[in-house]
Amino acid sequence: MWGRFANRPHRARRRPSRRRAAPFRRLQGMRFRELRESDHATVTAAVDGWWGGRPVSEKLPRLFFRLFPETSFAVESDGELVAFLVGIVGSPAEEAYVHFVGVHPEHRAGGLGRGLYERFFEAARSRGCRSVRAITSPVNADSIAFHGRMGFEIVEGGSRVAGASVHPDYDGDGKQKVVFEKNLL
Repeated sequence: MWGRFANRPHRARRRPSRRRAAPFRRLQGMRFRELRESDHATVTAAVDGWWGGRPVSEKLPRLFFRLFPETSFAVESDGELVAFLVGIVGSPAEEAYVHFVGVHPEHRAGGLGRGLYERFFEAARSRGCRSVRAITSPVNADSIAFHGRMGFEIVEGGSRVAGASVHPDYDGDGKQKVVFEKNLL
């Protein structure tokens, strides 16, 4: 009976993932919740400072906070909002889009961005989405690397900037963007 298995190659057992859990320990004490319209003033007052003074708050109209609470999330630490993600599900709901993510500089590299994205992926899947898209500036190497770690692939564009494929005039504003896509299936 055992003879027919004798010549089969040995299959090594899969080793458990060696993924380091240390950064995620910092998530203890953090509270994830839906982003609310009442968060708008707090976020827009803080986010320019989180970006080193770059004026980015104008990309966060109150309308997004009001219309997309079930696909947008906030993180609080000791009652203070320290991270958020504004996400949108398309119609028909096959594609979702990460519009904006912000993490307070003192809370970066601790798993908050990953936690926000994972919650958004689950919200998008539960609504029937097959993929998620996001964009960033071609000079934002940290964002490009983060999206790669999250399983996004760069959608080829018409040219290259700083080694990244970019889509020229992506939003009709003359600016180039790196476009990412992640398959949720």
